[in-house]
Amino acid sequence: MATAVAIMECSIVEVGKAVMNRVLHSEPKFSETFIAHLLTRNIRIEEDLVDHLFNSSEKRLARILLFLANFGKEGRPEEVIPKISQETLAEMIGTTRSRVSFFLNRFRKVGSSSTMAECRFTPRC
Repeated sequence: MATAVAIMECSIVEVGKAVMNRVLHSEPKFSETFIAHLLTRNIRIEEDLVDHLFNSSEKRLARILLFLANFGKEGRPEEVIPKISQETLAEMIGTTRSRVSFFLNRFRKVGSSSTMAECRFTPRC
């Protein structure tokens, strides 16, 4: 069993195995969308593992911030990054809050982050 932290308001619905099996067989469009989601999620998990094994905390933070901003997706990156604490970011990349603060300050100095400079990333929620 794993844990998850929601960074936005959300709802969770538990779907039983029998119901999911029935829906996957009877709804081809849903089945296609669900399988695509699972494949995307598995690829992301593999990328996260490789990222954690071979990249520094600073690179992992930059990657997660780009991911949160939907950078590289269709259209433009989102202007609004969800409000998230530096502590939560630290947990996401496997480092301390003080290191995240240090890296965010460094990003601001080199101008990599105008939205980050507004600091939607607070020291503590």
